[in-house]
Amino acid sequence: MSGSPVRDALRNRRTVFQFKKESIPRDDLLKILEAGTWGPNHHLTQPWRFTVVGPKTNEILAERYREIQMAKVRGKVPVDILAIAGQKGVDKWKSKPTVVFVSCRQEGDEQEKREDYAAACCAMLGIQLAAAEIGVGLQWSTGPITMEDAAYKLLGIDPENEYIIGLLYMGYPEEFKEPTPRMGVEEVTRWTD
Repeated sequence: MSGSPVRDALRNRRTVFQFKKESIPRDDLLKILEAGTWGPNHHLTQPWRFTVVGPKTNEILAERYREIQMAKVRGKVPVDILAIAGQKGVDKWKSKPTVVFVSCRQEGDEQEKREDYAAACCAMLGIQLAAAEIGVGLQWSTGPITMEDAAYKLLGIDPENEYIIGLLYMGYPEEFKEPTPRMGVEEVTRWTD
């Protein structure tokens, strides 16, 4: 699959879990996010929305992540371990130098909503490729924090008009992983007469 810059970029893109502490300069972050705005979208609906988490909001979300991690183990571990689990949650959240929530507008009929969701996911891939091009790694994540009313309110997202698809943890990679094998294209392709 090598030999093409586009195919090489797709193949070499990796999800990054460990980041260096330095944050991404604003101009670079805007360039990365702009790449997402060039994704395909039916009728040019441009449904994607990006919410960059600032320091004050990040502190609030880190505390919420503490509560989420503690809730996962509550009743299963001793109380002292519960606090450790909570702190690990805070540490994990704060280990991500830049956090961007990606949401999608909810307009039109069910078909348009499906198309817009697909377009927003394409935007996220564009962002990943643009980030990798300048040495920025990221992890696309979901989970309870992306579905909570409190998160929507904190981020200024109206759940009647947008829904959060996920968040992008971004930063300069602490480590690089080799590509993981994928199923052969023959295994996932169906041909009809």
